[in-house]
Amino acid sequence: MGGLAGFALGGLLGSMLFGGMGLGGGLGSGFGLMDMLLVGGALYLLYRFMKARRAQPQPAYATAGGYGGGQATSEPTYASGGTVTATPAETPSELDRGLAHIRQMDAAFDPDALARTARVLFTDVQRGISARDMSGVNARLTPRMYTELTGQCDRLRASRQTNRVEQIDIRRAETTEAWQESGQDYVTVYLAGSIVDYTVDDASGGVVDGNRAGQDFEEFWTFARPVGPNVWKLSAIQTA
Repeated sequence: MGGLAGFALGGLLGSMLFGGMGLGGGLGSGFGLMDMLLVGGALYLLYRFMKARRAQPQPAYATAGGYGGGQATSEPTYASGGTVTATPAETPSELDRGLAHIRQMDAAFDPDALARTARVLFTDVQRGISARDMSGVNARLTPRMYTELTGQCDRLRASRQTNRVEQIDIRRAETTEAWQESGQDYVTVYLAGSIVDYTVDDASGGVVDGNRAGQDFEEFWTFARPVGPNVWKLSAIQTA
């Protein structure tokens, strides 16, 4: 023991050894009230010291799932140095936003269905130009587009020429743009594939433009309609 408890116990022993063996030579003759107080005080201090030692917190040791003891709290483990990076929400594209606007007034609108419509109309328009007659597709064209294609047919007829379109192979047809403007819905469909496209002289049959070999093509066909579940009509053709 150290400190005050050791000092008091030492004093007690000294008193007993030297005070109790004084005059008279008997053990009891020197053991008085002061000696009793010292003994009681020493015992009390010893009790407090031992109690304080037991109350001190013991060091805690991590356990690897051993039997008994408390359960260890496991922390989540992360790869790449323990850094957790929040994944940002994906930002909608311009196409997605445009389609969402169109669906506000026409929830059933299907861009893939319109792409299939564009496939069919592409072939029908080429046939109309070859026949120099666009009346068969008039209902699927805007007035402006009908006027432009009819004008092309008229120029062929005036020149006594015929445009031949053969071996149409559309490999891709997909929606690329969608928006609303001035009370109209607009959707652009990208068309790509191969085609044989040439123009011949009606009298001689000779090729005056293009060739009989196949060639690749890429075009953007834009369709329009009044906002809502109305009929789509071809409004523009742009070559890529």
